[in-house]
Amino acid sequence: MTISDPDTALVTVRTLSAQPRDVFAAFSDPVKLANWWGPAGFTNTFETFEFKPGGRWIYVMHGPDGRDYPNESVFREIEPDTRIVIDHVVLPLYTLTITMVPEAGETRLTWEQKFENTAFATSMRDFLSTANEQNLDRLEAVLAGSLA
Repeated sequence: MTISDPDTALVTVRTLSAQPRDVFAAFSDPVKLANWWGPAGFTNTFETFEFKPGGRWIYVMHGPDGRDYPNESVFREIEPDTRIVIDHVVLPLYTLTITMVPEAGETRLTWEQKFENTAFATSMRDFLSTANEQNLDRLEAVLAGSLA
């Protein structure tokens, strides 16, 4: 997907108290990932998880309101302990680029979503910013061992 409009990008940066290898492991292990992926109150059921370039990731996010949200993505790039690029191939279409940079025993994680649809990105910016922060809060809890 080609993104040319900067209004379609949403970037969240967080310093995590873990090494890049541990952060990467929280993405590459489907059991760990299912425990933290999504905003607060969401759970996941993974149907397919092929963690390799070109691999498919098909899952359902179960909202706290009881609604199910089917998702399908393709892993475009995987550089262990450094970078993961995921194309979300059902609506809303976006590319998620996750970079992990070591910093003094911690990891600076950058989470950049680039949406295909400018109107969607603009209208959902506040909600998605909050949801992404909650997602990273849950990742931190997994890394700290307080969320299985």
